[in-house]
Amino acid sequence: MFGNLSDRLAQTFKNLRTKGKLSPADIDATLREIRRALLEADVALDVVKDFVTAIRDRALSDEVSKALNPAQQVVQIVNEELVKILGGQQRKLAFAKNPPTVIMLAGLQGSGKTTLAGKLSKWLKDQGQTPLLVAADLQRPNAVNQLQVVGDRVGVSVFAPEPGNGVGNPVKVAKDAIKHATSKQFSVVIVDTAGRLGIDEELMQQARDIRNAVDPDEVLFVIDSMIGQDAVNVAKAFEDGVGITGVVLTKLDGDARGGAALSVASVTGKPIIFSSSGEAMDAFEPFYPDRMASRILDMGDVLTLIEQTQRQFDEAEAKAMAEKIATDSFTLEDFLQQMQQLRKMGNLKSMLALMPGAGQMRQQLENFDEREIDRTEAIIRSMTPSERKAPRILNGSRRLRIAKGSGVTVTEVNSLVNRFEQAAKMMKGVAKGNMPQMPGMPAMPGMGSFGASKSKKKDKGKKGSKSGNPAKRAAEEAARLAGRQPGEQSSGGNAFGL
Repeated sequence: MFGNLSDRLAQTFKNLRTKGKLSPADIDATLREIRRALLEADVALDVVKDFVTAIRDRALSDEVSKALNPAQQVVQIVNEELVKILGGQQRKLAFAKNPPTVIMLAGLQGSGKTTLAGKLSKWLKDQGQTPLLVAADLQRPNAVNQLQVVGDRVGVSVFAPEPGNGVGNPVKVAKDAIKHATSKQFSVVIVDTAGRLGIDEELMQQARDIRNAVDPDEVLFVIDSMIGQDAVNVAKAFEDGVGITGVVLTKLDGDARGGAALSVASVTGKPIIFSSSGEAMDAFEPFYPDRMASRILDMGDVLTLIEQTQRQFDEAEAKAMAEKIATDSFTLEDFLQQMQQLRKMGNLKSMLALMPGAGQMRQQLENFDEREIDRTEAIIRSMTPSERKAPRILNGSRRLRIAKGSGVTVTEVNSLVNRFEQAAKMMKGVAKGNMPQMPGMPAMPGMGSFGASKSKKKDKGKKGSKSGNPAKRAAEEAARLAGRQPGEQSSGGNAFGL
């Protein structure tokens, strides 16, 4: 979502890094580019003005003029100000002292409230809570049925006494849901309310009535991140009309300009608590302003990546896998297991986008085809257990059989086996502390045998001197055995003084 904004800011900072000292003119030029980038991203004008003013005041102060690297200091200031307009510190969900905790969802129709109710309930369930979904959206066609389907997907109970489609009283449903949750000992109640295509008094009155009836601990305003400047007006209307305690951003995986995410916290004065991207029920996470600012500035979000990894990878399994790699017992069966664990973590493109500098590889990420993993998995599954454990037994007929069984060509099978052998060899070297040599770099002491170049291997295979002069041939052979070039004088040691 923030691709264009990240690119513009990255280019601006790149121009700054070429300057050893920043003058007021340099800072003004930088701020003009930042202002344009934010306005093009649909950030609210008032937010842009305050943001740029804060950066200018700090950039012209002593904290930059005395810095060793002024350009890096300006980047740090921009990062800190971004964190501020995104809400500052991360705010966690507030739970009631006496259960059940009541969470009311409010927002326009199409913002993704019903799907988000399912995602939130799944997240709470994973946290050890016992959530109950309440179908209080009785206006939108099939809204009740949709919530029931979502509840079945995540394994959460749904309270839906009314069929909906214009039938039933949503305020009574919300009241009865609290009584039901108390008697059945549910710890959290999530009330899914009705929305409209636009702001109107009927919508606001119904939301106020439900709020007064259930006295929620949290009123979360669900907003579509793709609506741009209109997010400001909608956010103000819900804050004034209903009174919200937090914001949830949906559809962060969209291709819109992302101004809503950068405006809504500042406009409403309420923190962004959660964010959602994608239709999958696990595409949901707490919102961290500092991590989002790092993503926008293309500095990555390594902490989120680590958390996603820890949820799927078992520490004992990871240690066992590391031992296999170090002892050269890593097989295609283990490789298949690793791929399956990666798939559980979700969309690989989204994961790779969390890496620092991912913005510079955006085109490669867009061209990345996740179906390649399916083809790789099909090839490995077409092998017998013995072939997976010992790929060296794969002869021509076996490879042809595997290719036919997996629906690929023999060339693709050969490519997979070759890549696996190279990767296993490299990982074994890394596990032993031998870093692989980069192409074009000379071999360094302690880097192992991976750095051996083709020319060195060719020299190693030479058999003595080819000179026709016996005396010269004997001298060249002696020099070769002593580790010197023919004609080179002995220096009493090798290149490293040993």
